[in-house]
Amino acid sequence: MQPLRVGLCGLGTVAQGVLEILSRNAALIARRAGRPIVVTQVASRRLRPGIDLHGASFSTDLLKLARDPEIDVLVELIGGDGLALETMRAALEAGKPVVSGNKAAIARHGDELLAIARQHAAPFLFEAAVAGGIPILGSLTRGLAANDVRSLAGIINGTSNFILTGMSDRGEDFASALAEAQRLGYAEADPTFDVEGVDAAHKLTILAALAFGTGFRFEGVYTEGISRITPEDIEYAKRLGYRIKQLGIARRSSAGVELRVHPTLVPDTHLLANVNGVMNAVLVNGDATGSTLYYGAGAGSLPSASAVVSDLIEVARGTAIDCGAAPRHEGAPEGGAPATVPIADSVSAYYLRIPSLDRPGVFARVATLLSEREISIESALQRAQAIHAESQNAWVPIVIVTQPVPERVVHDALDAVQALPDVVGDVVRIRVEEFGDG
Repeated sequence: MQPLRVGLCGLGTVAQGVLEILSRNAALIARRAGRPIVVTQVASRRLRPGIDLHGASFSTDLLKLARDPEIDVLVELIGGDGLALETMRAALEAGKPVVSGNKAAIARHGDELLAIARQHAAPFLFEAAVAGGIPILGSLTRGLAANDVRSLAGIINGTSNFILTGMSDRGEDFASALAEAQRLGYAEADPTFDVEGVDAAHKLTILAALAFGTGFRFEGVYTEGISRITPEDIEYAKRLGYRIKQLGIARRSSAGVELRVHPTLVPDTHLLANVNGVMNAVLVNGDATGSTLYYGAGAGSLPSASAVVSDLIEVARGTAIDCGAAPRHEGAPEGGAPATVPIADSVSAYYLRIPSLDRPGVFARVATLLSEREISIESALQRAQAIHAESQNAWVPIVIVTQPVPERVVHDALDAVQALPDVVGDVVRIRVEEFGDG
């Protein structure tokens, strides 16, 4: 059969991995795809000498490549949502299948791109956009297609996971753990997208769109970073039987779908609590399968390139599935997607660290304020004394884990606790997930 002719946009690390895998495993891929897959043209903003293009021609005109009738499929690995978005639009409008790993563009413009793809009968595939080499999107659209997915939760940013692992295992503070991540190349010079949860929010948007049929609602994801996590919170969490992880969580209820990224206390016996370093994992709960966990390398040249090539094999076989297809679930308006639940209406347990003066009755007053709002205490610690810098009074951190409660109720309670004269600093609040079957 005629080879599948690939036009490759970009020459970064993932694009180089695609060239390497297609060359190294050419015979194996041809058998599995039913035809050879060959990169015939490469386009990038600039030529990078020393990169082996394996016989492909090179240009700097990405839009021309996208429309070229001599290529059968476009692979977009530029990143961002400027020229990359224009390139994907151009290829889809020309009726060409597009394979992309561009999580930011898909999270923000996925509905538009899928509409163009359907209009022109051109498959649009993006397995590499979430969790690198873990085939999580294929699992949602194929392996779990018989399931009504109830919830998913994932460690989907390796940089944040590496930082939190360093803080937990080596007792580092946030700044030191971040510096080590930057030294090793796991974090950018400007790490904002990773440590403030934006990267994970892009990926959660895509996961939820496929799992729940929400559409691509990046603006609806509540996002909170890890930069305020302290070694003290890491240690108190351990004493209470938890690890702190940055999670992306999507959960469906009769009210709609919760979409949130934030630091989370996870029971130390749970599999997600033991995903360390730069590794990723996604936990999916379906009505037929129960909970299934997908674990592996979430980034890197070859893991992400593996996901790109798997999509190319689907295109070559003619079995590519519309990644945007998802059923309407219970709770969605007739003919529409389920609503996004505001963070104020979400329900979870909470870890609270309250710096308070070491006086009789302080814990009782805190407990009373929580009880008046029907917030039950699951467990508590009261640690050793320290000296408050300004007043020179002795103080202690009161550490509490509550039972599940609506977010808006917790906010009201914390306002009241913060106003107590015995509270000498900001109250820390971190959500807790126990991962039941719901």
